[in-house]
Amino acid sequence: MHHQFKSPEGPIEVTVAKQGQVWYLGDLEATLMLDGRLRLVNTNGQVMFAHAAKVGDVWWVHCQGHTFNLERIEAGATDSDDGGGLTAPMPGKVLEVLVSVGQNVTAGTTLMILEAMKMEHRIVAATDGLVRAVNFTAGDQVEQGVALLALDES
Repeated sequence: MHHQFKSPEGPIEVTVAKQGQVWYLGDLEATLMLDGRLRLVNTNGQVMFAHAAKVGDVWWVHCQGHTFNLERIEAGATDSDDGGGLTAPMPGKVLEVLVSVGQNVTAGTTLMILEAMKMEHRIVAATDGLVRAVNFTAGDQVEQGVALLALDES
């Protein structure tokens, strides 16, 4: 499964897969140790150990003396074919619209909240920008893939 995370350097894309007890995080092999640490092995065979914790929507990872915080950008948050349009990841109902046309937003800002499959899904800005359009209001039903909002990137 493909995931995208927000970082100070820009979006980080990671493909995650699992075979047996081994997780594959991009080019890393990860195994959960009995003491809660992650044993990571890179493509050169170098072994590292890490600690990871999820707080809200943010993953905190401590590895080799560095601490990283990575916030997952939800699927459907961006649509590269629409120059900043934001699409519904699945059919659902708009619960809240948190921005208005003409508003400046920063990467990671929650723009809209959808309810789908009995869960809330945050639609977030992947980049800084100006809200160009808001196509739905609270209470509206939406189909998967429809453009919910449009942003002009800064």
